[in-house]
Amino acid sequence: MNVHKNAPLTLKGREAMVRGVVEGGLSQADAANQFNTTPKTVAKWVKRFRAEGVDGLRDRSSRPRSSPSQTPPATCAAVETLRRQRHTGKQIAAEVEVSPATVSRILRRLGLSRIRDLEPAEPVRRYEREHPGELIHIDIKKLGRFVRPGHRITHDRQKGEAAAPATSSSTWPSTMHRAWPSPRSGGIRKRRAPSPSSRRPSLTTAASA
Repeated sequence: MNVHKNAPLTLKGREAMVRGVVEGGLSQADAANQFNTTPKTVAKWVKRFRAEGVDGLRDRSSRPRSSPSQTPPATCAAVETLRRQRHTGKQIAAEVEVSPATVSRILRRLGLSRIRDLEPAEPVRRYEREHPGELIHIDIKKLGRFVRPGHRITHDRQKGEAAAPATSSSTWPSTMHRAWPSPRSGGIRKRRAPSPSSRRPSLTTAASA
C-alpha cells in the first residue's frame, strides 16, 4: 500500500495504537474510538504486535497463497518457445489453445511483448584516443549543379530547369554560367560625364537669349 508513513493507522499510527493497549492499559474499544477504527481491527494489530513486534505492523502482500486457475508452467514454456520463433500472439493462442489475453499476459511477464525484445540492442561501441585531434570526423554533403536558374528566380515555369538540355559530365565546363562581369574585366562600361561643350542649353538660358 503506497501511503504516507505518518498517516493514521499506518506503521506509526498502528504502533501508537497497540502500545496504548499493551503498555498504556487502554481497552480495545477505547483505542478503537481514539483512532477511529473498530475493535476487531485493534485486536488484529495487537495480536500481530505481540507475535512479531513492530515488523508485524507492516502491510502484507495480498497475493493468495495458492492460485488453482493459474496458467501451468508447461503452457508458459510453450508460449515462450513459440514467441522466440517469432510467432504472433494470435498464432501462439491458436496453437497452445489459450486466449490471446492469456498469451499477452505471459509475454508481458516474460518481457517479450515486442518482437524487438527478442534481439537486444547492440551495445554502443565507444572508443578513446590518446591525443586530442587524433581522429577527426568530417561531414560531407553533395550539392546539385544547376544548369540554369529555376522558376523561383525567373518566375517562368515554361523555361525552368526541366526544359534545359541534358548534359554529360564531360561537357560540364561549357554549360556553366560565367561570372557576372566586373568593371575591371571590361564587361561593364563606366558612363563618362558629359563635357561642358556638349551640354545642352537650359530653358532659362534659351529664354534670355
